[in-house]
Amino acid sequence: MGSTSAENNGTGDTHPTGVGRRDLIRRSAALGLISVPAMGFLSACASGGGEEQEKATQGKKSEKNPLAVNETAPMEFVLFDGGFGKEYAEDAVKVYEKNFPGAKVEFSATQKIQSTLQPRFNQGNPPDLIDNSGAEQMDMGVLVGKKQLADLTPLLDAPSYDDPGKKVRDTLRPGIVEMGQFDGEQVWILYYAYTVYGVWYSQKALEALDEQYPQTWDQMLAVCEKAKKKGMAGWTYAGKYPYYIPFSLYPMIGKVGGREVLDAIDNLEPNAWKHPAVKACFEAYYELYRKGYVLRGTPGLDHIQSQTAWAQGKALFLPNGSWVENESAKVIPSDFGLTVSAPTGLDSSDKLPFGTIWASGGEPFVVPAKARNGAGGMEQLRIMLGEASSKNFTSKVKSLTAYNGGTDGIELTPGLKSGVAALDKAGENVVNPRIQDWYVQLQKEKIGVSGLGEMMAGRITPAEAIKKIQGFADEAAKDSSIKHYKHQ
Repeated sequence: MGSTSAENNGTGDTHPTGVGRRDLIRRSAALGLISVPAMGFLSACASGGGEEQEKATQGKKSEKNPLAVNETAPMEFVLFDGGFGKEYAEDAVKVYEKNFPGAKVEFSATQKIQSTLQPRFNQGNPPDLIDNSGAEQMDMGVLVGKKQLADLTPLLDAPSYDDPGKKVRDTLRPGIVEMGQFDGEQVWILYYAYTVYGVWYSQKALEALDEQYPQTWDQMLAVCEKAKKKGMAGWTYAGKYPYYIPFSLYPMIGKVGGREVLDAIDNLEPNAWKHPAVKACFEAYYELYRKGYVLRGTPGLDHIQSQTAWAQGKALFLPNGSWVENESAKVIPSDFGLTVSAPTGLDSSDKLPFGTIWASGGEPFVVPAKARNGAGGMEQLRIMLGEASSKNFTSKVKSLTAYNGGTDGIELTPGLKSGVAALDKAGENVVNPRIQDWYVQLQKEKIGVSGLGEMMAGRITPAEAIKKIQGFADEAAKDSSIKHYKHQ
């Protein structure tokens, strides 16, 4: 996003064990959501070493303090400084300070989450609340596997901020709780935002070409050819962070071959990447490069540069997440007609209908197991999941939160409105690949940079990219140092 994008990115969806994963995700689609994201880049955590900090003593539990926060204990909150900015969090911190006037809150925002915080995890003195997002996101699977996160069940079972008669968990969008689970009932992550991933474009630019959004790949190539003749590239993307390409490529694979193809990829199954749907979609995207429909120089652009070129009308289509509206607000013209669509499919033989889209929670907030004031970290999240903080976030950053509501009286921006419409169109056909939060390093560095990035730059063929990526997935599947997760 503002850096959250390449630095950002949304994450996953649900409970690998049990409870109707797909049903939850499908239902979550119906709600109109949108937004952020949170992807991670490098990651790895080790445990141990250093002086562990002393835990704050428990406070007095009351109706206004259901988590028994120590009213004078300091609380430290580190936010990812991305596309959503930091104002929404600073506003929520003021509420915490008002509720606990004797407590000092140390708030900071950084894009260097891993390099700043990994050493502190290893030394046993992490902050109390972290927005673990961005290009330097710490690997969530590793954090969970090494038992470095606190179970957020006490927060979810606490009374909600606005209505003591409702638990926090009962105020959240369907699927959010399950997304924070990895291999059991415990919830390790609270995804604060909701992201719609897809193909973003200017409705004005499309109309100037006298075209509609293409539903088949032949139509896509025809639209790109028309754009090229008018001096406009068909596509651009974050070439330095090519894990943005899956934001539209993965749901296309799911549309063409069915959800089970994405599940097999998430499960690191042998030959998952060799499925005909993967091959067909890789070849379709490669055609964009081969026919000269990708903006010249794209492989050298970061997320901001590619979004800026796109906003300036140099390219028509951009794979991205719904944080792009806020992140690029300064460069998107007022008459741009910002619109998101589900990915174009191949043809009528696709398994799922046009409209199949990827949507999921983003901005993963965590409370470290060794936090000094974990109850304070959870209370800060409880405040943020209240209606006032949620509305504040939506109105300031053009994105919805995990809180199921909070839009009354807020005029939806073009991108937000478009995202809600895309979700309505998708209905039950919402997919949520988990590979980006189960295996961060594999997704970003290997599949993204070494595989898709090289293919879209024309340095390897689709067949070579598939062979390479399957090799990376096989290595990860055999690596006993990696915690493995599976769809049930």
